[in-house]
Amino acid sequence: MMDSRNKLKMMIVTALFAAIIGIMAQLTIPLPLVPITGQTLAVGLAATILGSRYGTISVLVYLAMGAVGMPVFSGMSSGLGVIFGPTGGFLIGFIPTAFITGYYMERTSFNLPNAIIANILGMFVALAFGTVWLKFIAELSWTAAIMAGFVPFLIGGFIKAFLAGWAGSIVRGRLLANRLLLA
Repeated sequence: MMDSRNKLKMMIVTALFAAIIGIMAQLTIPLPLVPITGQTLAVGLAATILGSRYGTISVLVYLAMGAVGMPVFSGMSSGLGVIFGPTGGFLIGFIPTAFITGYYMERTSFNLPNAIIANILGMFVALAFGTVWLKFIAELSWTAAIMAGFVPFLIGGFIKAFLAGWAGSIVRGRLLANRLLLA
């Protein structure tokens, strides 16, 4: 059972990660086909560091902030129009992404190889949700949706999965060592 002090600590860390996702969503590396944003990297970090429950809650808080108008989505955008628009499936996909990534870590161990595997699984979940959503919202064929919403993001996704696994493992260890996170 968690005492009130530890519960407050986890609420603060979870809220902090919701803010980190919103901040990192503004970091964009422009590339010829598709830009790479820090948003999915931050979701992976949240899940790797916080686990399934608190990682997922941080994503839900992030989505709620954007839904009510805080400009936390990529490009300082916000609102239900973004969530229910053509790229909204990627945002909604962050919920199962965080849960599955964190759950994998909890069921194996919080080490670097498992963190990378968990984040690769999470990447595929986010891309699958985004691609399926894009197919139906934009009324695309499956081929067109896969070519627009899945294939162009694979290289950046693998890079971010590695970075989230690597950095998340280090940060989680340090937060635990300093009793800023519950095991």
